[in-house]
Amino acid sequence: MNEILLVTLVIGVLVLVIGIIITVVVLKGRKEGKYQETNYRALFIMGICFLPAGIPLSIATNNPGLLGISGLGLIYLSIGLANRDKWINKK
Repeated sequence: MNEILLVTLVIGVLVLVIGIIITVVVLKGRKEGKYQETNYRALFIMGICFLPAGIPLSIATNNPGLLGISGLGLIYLSIGLANRDKWINKK
């Protein structure tokens, strides 16, 4: 029982340290002007691809956990549509 607690504690500390490192890198990048604006059109396109892909994957593998791919697609689709005015038009 103590081994499980120790492993959980170590994993939690590692996740916390990685999160802090990512936060510092992102904040530093924003200060230096290296931060790029989100491409909402790409999120919309990924949503269109992921939403219908999750259902047949779930049925074919008999794994209902793959319906999460459809959920992720729905989230990407809604984020892309909500920010449609910010789409970057590169032609």
